[in-house]
Amino acid sequence: MHTKSQALGSLTPSRILGIRRGVEKESLRTLADGSLALTPHPQGLGSALTHPHITTDFSESQLELITGVHASAQACLNELTQVQQVTARALGDEMMWVSSMPCCLPQDDAIPLGQYGSSNVGRSKTVYRSGLCHRYGRRMQTISGIHYNWSLPDVSSEQYFGLIRNFRRHAFLLLYLFGASPAVCSTFVAGRQHQLQVLNDNTMYLPYATSLRMGRLGYQSDAQASLAVSYNSLQGYAASLQDALTRPYPAYEAIGVRGANGEYRQLATTMLQIENEFYGTIRPKRVIFQGERPLHALRERGVEYVEVRLMDLDPFEPMGINAQTMRFLDVFLLHCLLTESPPDSPHEIVALAHNQHSTAERGREPGLTLERGDTTVTLVDWGLELAEQLLPIAGQLDATYGGTDYIAAVESAANALHHPDTLPSARVLREMTENFDGSFVAFVKAQSSKTRHAMLEAEPLAAVRDAFAQMARTSLDDQRKIEEGDSMPFDVYLQEYLSPRHLSPAISR
Repeated sequence: MHTKSQALGSLTPSRILGIRRGVEKESLRTLADGSLALTPHPQGLGSALTHPHITTDFSESQLELITGVHASAQACLNELTQVQQVTARALGDEMMWVSSMPCCLPQDDAIPLGQYGSSNVGRSKTVYRSGLCHRYGRRMQTISGIHYNWSLPDVSSEQYFGLIRNFRRHAFLLLYLFGASPAVCSTFVAGRQHQLQVLNDNTMYLPYATSLRMGRLGYQSDAQASLAVSYNSLQGYAASLQDALTRPYPAYEAIGVRGANGEYRQLATTMLQIENEFYGTIRPKRVIFQGERPLHALRERGVEYVEVRLMDLDPFEPMGINAQTMRFLDVFLLHCLLTESPPDSPHEIVALAHNQHSTAERGREPGLTLERGDTTVTLVDWGLELAEQLLPIAGQLDATYGGTDYIAAVESAANALHHPDTLPSARVLREMTENFDGSFVAFVKAQSSKTRHAMLEAEPLAAVRDAFAQMARTSLDDQRKIEEGDSMPFDVYLQEYLSPRHLSPAISR
């Protein structure tokens, strides 16, 4: 067992300077009136299949902006800003919706699925999305967020799984501090059961909610709730995932792989069609080779980085996130890595889900308690305890990078635990009620329009514009080459790609 000082001692300046982070940001495209844009992905942005920085997520109307890997939070934010400025210019009169919860949505079947061309890989991406819409409905898939990808040198798969277990234990703090989705447009819950209260004619909310996106209304499914995935080892995690990828699920068998007209409805009838369908607040990840299954890559070469998936878009930040929040995530992830991380248990997995829902739906409620081991503790006390433990790590990062930014990020979090009215979720509700007559859509529309103008006013450098124009052209050429190079019939391609033998590592070692 290592002591705290040993753990901190392992955080040498050269390792700290080796931290790498990148961001993926999802955002719906909307019209000026706050309704979903039903137009195709703009041609000027290139191919959603092959562009390295600009693609789509579930829907054709849902942009995903991707940065490269960066040695500092500010450099990461700078690149995200460039990508977003270029994207904003290609959208014409449309704008990027700045909230995680969607705009006014049309009927479910009018929300367009992402389209990636006629190649086998492009078609399979659309069929996967068709499967998601049959399984969960399209509305749920229009929720957007920010994913933070993070790595530190010389960390084993075993250590990354220790980090993941601690992250899941302490994730409530991130939901509390950065949750920014306390309200939704009533079209989102039309025809669904929910516990929301009415704020005005077209807005539902919960008074103390931090992140409805991460609560029971968000990415949840009965099927996946039955998946008690353990994070005690790469082997155990991979086995649970393999089971979910290969075990038929009766409700999905009822949907069928193909409809009466022969059109594909989903990739498979198993609990998960592919690895990406598994919703977690954090995922172990590995860069994959072309055509390789993510699970195979993890088993063959181990965990390379983690993907934090619970961050809401902050409507008050032009990029949806700022450098201070990224720095807090750096410290938080290091703490998760450096702290003792006992194995999880089925009992703890249930408790963590309960803590997540409590914080998402009632996080700012005075005196809210969470489950910790065999006892309960108030969210604020537990959060302050964690903030205290984060300070020495922040100090070490500041000593290495020069400056006081990391300590400032932790102190700001501690301050927010004492003053919940300063949290993004509280600010969203206050702004909506004071200035927009309680309307979620009116508030987000105004913020989205403000962000759009800021993006258009900041003229990207000519070199940046030229580079992105070239990237768009190259991506369209690359898509065409993939389409021309396909020789395998789609049915055969799917059967081959989805074959369980591609999930396992090579036997010969």
